[in-house]
Amino acid sequence: MNAPIQRALISVSDKTGIEEFARGLENAGVEILSTGGTFAALKAAGVAVREVSDYTDFPEMMNGRVKTLHPKIHGGILALRDEAAHTASMDDHGIKAIDLVAVNLYPFEETVAREGVSRGEAVEQIDIGGPSMVRSAAKNHRFVTIVTEPGDYSRVLDDLEQHGGATTPELRRELAAKAFALTARYDTAIGAWLFERELEEDRTPSGFPESFAMAGTKVMDLRYGENPHQAAAFYRLGGRQEPSVANSEVLSGKALSYNNLVDLDAALALAKEFSAPFACVIKHTNPCGAALADEDDDICVALTEAWKGDPVSAFGSVLAFTRPLTLAAAEFLVSGNRFVEAIIAPSFNKDALELLTHKPKWGRSVRLLACGPLQAERDGRDVEVKKLVGGFLLQDRDLTMEGIEVFESVSEAHPTNAQCQELLFANCVAKHVKSNAIVLTKGGRVLGVGAGQMSRVDSVRLAVAKAGDEVTGSVLASDAFFPFPDGVEVAMAAGVAAILEPGGSVRDQEIVKACDAAGVPLVFTGARHFRH
Repeated sequence: MNAPIQRALISVSDKTGIEEFARGLENAGVEILSTGGTFAALKAAGVAVREVSDYTDFPEMMNGRVKTLHPKIHGGILALRDEAAHTASMDDHGIKAIDLVAVNLYPFEETVAREGVSRGEAVEQIDIGGPSMVRSAAKNHRFVTIVTEPGDYSRVLDDLEQHGGATTPELRRELAAKAFALTARYDTAIGAWLFERELEEDRTPSGFPESFAMAGTKVMDLRYGENPHQAAAFYRLGGRQEPSVANSEVLSGKALSYNNLVDLDAALALAKEFSAPFACVIKHTNPCGAALADEDDDICVALTEAWKGDPVSAFGSVLAFTRPLTLAAAEFLVSGNRFVEAIIAPSFNKDALELLTHKPKWGRSVRLLACGPLQAERDGRDVEVKKLVGGFLLQDRDLTMEGIEVFESVSEAHPTNAQCQELLFANCVAKHVKSNAIVLTKGGRVLGVGAGQMSRVDSVRLAVAKAGDEVTGSVLASDAFFPFPDGVEVAMAAGVAAILEPGGSVRDQEIVKACDAAGVPLVFTGARHFRH
């Protein structure tokens, strides 16, 4: 059933396109009711509009907190036009039908994302009347058209024109679904923010709420998911300002894929461990190369060294940087037979961007993302969610990294200061490798990685094989303890000069004994960094 539009209520925080929309409704013969700032804007634009307080004969009060919460508003929206009892009530109380509601909500997410916003400022941006009208109109979508996005204004006007001043059931159903998704996301954002404030003030003993909801705004439909037979889409959470893939500007390249986004997120997470010039090469979420450079070096130095970690695996990889990408780095990438899927960096120098976007093969394909300067602080509120069939898991992000001050030298041989610095670097990288994780480094550069093996000794063998002739004098970091001495024995036989692990195995003393027999320093950190 098409629903004629005779009366509309417009009350919007985001006034984008609202004058044109209201003028289109006016030209279609629709009576317009409005409130506050929207009423003033429409009146100033010359649109014939009636103020809600004049219609309800009840003034706005309490600084606008109470204006649309009135039976003449919600009765006009919720009434079933084909229900005799409803129409009788409307007649008895002078309630007129409201056939279209155009509402968007106070900018709560944008407000709480601002630096230094007070609790009072945030609470004032919790909309009450708006969500009530949106839900009322969406519930009664058999008769009422609800519009919550400026992007839908033209669609509604087109529908009215094509159907004699009425909207179609198909459009109303679609807009109602959008409306409920909006209020769900809005309430989720408010609930999450209030809960986070309690955590900050240590008033929630459990650490996680009794119920948890997460809602995002769709950024894009993806071509497919991990595999071509899986559908996928990418959503952005509101209220998060930390540099991220979700908040990055896509500068160039093909459309991002599901796997691109997962790899880019992993690459940027590793880059955020470092404040110095740093580059990493990621393949299937694991770093196959990573390197630090001196503060005054071009970022190309870090890139060149990182690429050496595993040049074969680096083909078709994803890269992340802690500094703007320079022309030298771009020239390195486009030379030879190198190719990557995507690059994320704080920014791209103009000449580097020019080369990467115009070089044949690169310009058409490689995705370039600018995430803005990386900051020291990361957002601990942004919990990790792991979906299971029939449920999901929540956990804090693993944002800790042990400094040299907590290193416990448990062997007879003690690491040098230089080895401690190298072990710290290796440990930072190992934290971002799939378990069982083994990382070999030397000179601030990854030599070999063993990732995702079912046994830790196999991860050691894989890392040693990747390191090749360079393994002698390297250091090893393990994300968890060695359950048996075989892992450290394989490493030391290959030439590894110092080893770091969390400790905590019932066979720790056997591991220490094996290292002592070889004269190799062994350091315990007391902290595990599994990554499943």
